[in-house]
Amino acid sequence: MNWDKRLITSVIIIWLFNISGIIGVFLGYEDWFMSLTPLNLLIYITLIFWNNRLDKRLLTALTIPFFIGMITEALGVNYGLIFGNYEYGENLGWKIFGVPLIIGVNWAILVYCASVIAQKIYSNLFITSLIGAILMVSLDLIIEVSAPRFDFWEFDRGVVPLQNYIGWFCTAFVANVLFQKVIKTVHYGIAIHVFIVIFVFFTTFLFI
Repeated sequence: MNWDKRLITSVIIIWLFNISGIIGVFLGYEDWFMSLTPLNLLIYITLIFWNNRLDKRLLTALTIPFFIGMITEALGVNYGLIFGNYEYGENLGWKIFGVPLIIGVNWAILVYCASVIAQKIYSNLFITSLIGAILMVSLDLIIEVSAPRFDFWEFDRGVVPLQNYIGWFCTAFVANVLFQKVIKTVHYGIAIHVFIVIFVFFTTFLFI
């Protein structure tokens, strides 16, 4: 299969899962569809690999935000550091030190997408990392609204502190810098669709 056909197939899969999820939640099957979130994120990361030429550099680049995400989230869940006091629910699957493994995958996906989009806007590493961090925080602002409802995570007393967004920005900036230092060749087509799909999904539930 050539690269154009891979992207087309990937885009169809991404949007099919997204639209199905929105419809399923709207029809009252929220618990079932939200329990499939880890599978959904695994599909995204698989499609990212499928649309790139696999090599050690790509794997290393994605491993960086995975471990940065897992470590910082563990510090947050267990000690209230970086992001504030919160805990994860059950819909994100298996946990290590209170943090679902899929959260590391989520960090890898978001850093990949944000970095690739940012590199289309500008070329300077500092600026692209800054743009990437802003994109990630903007997405987090939207996701935080629905996170408790979907049993993803919830902050102490149900209030998301300013600390969370500052922590997200700083962590995302560092992750973007390190990711972009390791890898230069990425796939814009898959990145923009994955990012938009996540944005559309959670934006929809601001109103439903």
